[in-house]
Amino acid sequence: MERIAIVGVGQTKYERMKKGESFADMVFEAVSQALEDARMTIKEIDNVVTVSNDFWDGRTISSMAVMDACGAYEKNVSTVEGDGTFGVLYGMMRILSNSFGTTLVVAHSKGSESTSSLITNGMFDPIYQRALGLDAITSSALQARQYMHQYGISEEQCAKVSVKNHGNARNNPYAQLPMDISVEDVMASRMLSDPIKILDASPISDGACAAILASEERAKKIAQKPVWIKGIGHCAEAYFLGDRDLAQCPSLIAAARKAYGTAGILHPQKEIDIAEIYDAFSYMELLWSEGVGFCGRGEGGKLIDSGKTQMHAELPINPSGGVLSAHAVLVAGLARVAECVLQLRGDAGARQVEGAKLALAHGINGPCGQSHCVIVLEK
Repeated sequence: MERIAIVGVGQTKYERMKKGESFADMVFEAVSQALEDARMTIKEIDNVVTVSNDFWDGRTISSMAVMDACGAYEKNVSTVEGDGTFGVLYGMMRILSNSFGTTLVVAHSKGSESTSSLITNGMFDPIYQRALGLDAITSSALQARQYMHQYGISEEQCAKVSVKNHGNARNNPYAQLPMDISVEDVMASRMLSDPIKILDASPISDGACAAILASEERAKKIAQKPVWIKGIGHCAEAYFLGDRDLAQCPSLIAAARKAYGTAGILHPQKEIDIAEIYDAFSYMELLWSEGVGFCGRGEGGKLIDSGKTQMHAELPINPSGGVLSAHAVLVAGLARVAECVLQLRGDAGARQVEGAKLALAHGINGPCGQSHCVIVLEK
């Protein structure tokens, strides 16, 4: 396919509550940063993809609230009601249609103005499952317990993910929860839904992120160093939790296989230099690491024990602090992409992984990772 580049990124700081900032304020900040980063003006943007959700925004046609803020006047606009990685996928397809040369993708969320348990309860079947009170936390607890039981993964191994990622967040000025904690701290923290404790879970967050995509022809005319989308894949599996083996992630395996096939990657654990994985809960980094081929099935616990995923080790995972350190819903996957872009450009500051040339960004939609999007990025 034609090469597509990411030529600019921008993020707000992620916070528990942005009292003085509206959705539009956050979007304007992120878009302004992305334009400045790309050394472009809004006139050079051909079309806009917004990532928002009516339930999280508390209004219908939620994208309408940010059109002015993202500079969409007299531009073609599309909306993705899912994770920001899927916004990048759609933005890329807009360019590949040969109708546009550049696309602005922007995602926003204010979890502080939402009741997440009620909203995520709406993910489930209204007849049989919704009345049980399932939400993002309780359903993920079911997945965590099945995964841990099936493969002998321990709560302490999951806790090590939390320790690593909150520690990495100390180097990230955008992160919400930079913390120096121990496995004992995680294990002693308040239980939310067995086996998930509060330090195993991502926080409620407000924030926005933007990325500018460009065709190869347009990217060569832009001053900023381009980061190329080398491969991308997405896949969804069954809707009903009972129709799935929650200890497996076949949709992630399929998405990663597609992305690696396009990128020409045969040994991801050896070829990928840095990965930003959607770790809404600590166990997810272990399970998703298996899905993207960083270790064998059931070996996620051994991977974290090995130390290979630490900041300056063989395969750093979530050097930004990951979603555990800031979780603006819908924005989090796009933030993973932005972090990979900064790493590959050498602009990640104190969280920089030296010599990074190939990166993986990952996002999820639906309960327990029902659908996944994997993006391989190259310097």
